Amino acid sequence: MPARRKAAAVTLAATGMAALASVPASAHGSMGDPVSRIAQCYAEGPESPASAACSAAVAAGGTQALYDWNGVRIGDAAGRHRELIPDGRLCSAGNEEFKGLDLARSDWPATRVHSGAYTFKYRVTAPHKGTFKVYATRSGYDPAKPLAWSDLDLEHPVATATDPVPSGGFSTFAGTLPERTGRQLLYAVWQRSDSPEAFYSCSDVDFGGSGGAGVATGANAGGATGDDATPVPSASAPSDEQIEAGSGRSTIEHHGHGDDDASTSARPTAAAAGANRPEAAGSARNLAETGASTGTSYAAIAGVAALAIGSAALFVSVRRRAAGGRPGR
Repeated sequence: MPARRKAAAVTLAATGMAALASVPASAHGSMGDPVSRIAQCYAEGPESPASAACSAAVAAGGTQALYDWNGVRIGDAAGRHRELIPDGRLCSAGNEEFKGLDLARSDWPATRVHSGAYTFKYRVTAPHKGTFKVYATRSGYDPAKPLAWSDLDLEHPVATATDPVPSGGFSTFAGTLPERTGRQLLYAVWQRSDSPEAFYSCSDVDFGGSGGAGVATGANAGGATGDDATPVPSASAPSDEQIEAGSGRSTIEHHGHGDDDASTSARPTAAAAGANRPEAAGSARNLAETGASTGTSYAAIAGVAALAIGSAALFVSVRRRAAGGRPGR
């Protein structure tokens, strides 16, 4: 086989395999209204957050988590949320990078809300098909204690939406907030249908005191603050300008904002999210069996794999033709 042909075939195969190994992950968003903890802290400024809670989150997990605000997810969740995320780690989805979000505090900035109809807005940086579910904490929820799955009313999601059409950077869908008083938490799960990947966020809300009605910040504003409502730090989502300004610091690949360096990628697969958990090994095996990596689309994997396989086949074919043409063979 001529050395030039052999070198070309080997180069093609190597390029295909290298591309398969370096397909970047994609981050895809977080709840925008009511704003999630991580988006709220990012809006305050990762380097010097204004609130005590966000400052504590940075002290616990560092500033990078806030620059990666749209990357709280598990790449191979496949609906196994309760299996993969332990109690006390719901807001971080069990990811060590985001552990500051799990701090049990009663002073997280909160969005003022009231029971009844609510329009949820999920900030998306890379839209995908899938289902959003939002759960509210039960009456009696204590924000000063670590959030557990049993704190959520999982039987009655306050909102469910499948494949809402993104517009203006948000996926918008309707829901109904239950009768609650005081500080509560809304837990959002976005499970993709075109991949096992899922995204998670915690949004702190305040229903005011026993008077009920509160004042929402943003599109859902309405009602009046109850006289016995406990003052809470106001929550606000990051603006487009803030998102763009911090995009260069993100280690998460995503469409429209963030790092364009293909050598960087997000890390939260089930195994990376909690390698010390017993189920992590099984999750890693599942990842290997499905061939999916965190945030990597199956189409990308299939395309690059096909390139690598085709290159290898070409290499073998050329070798066989060359061998068949040699004298005495």
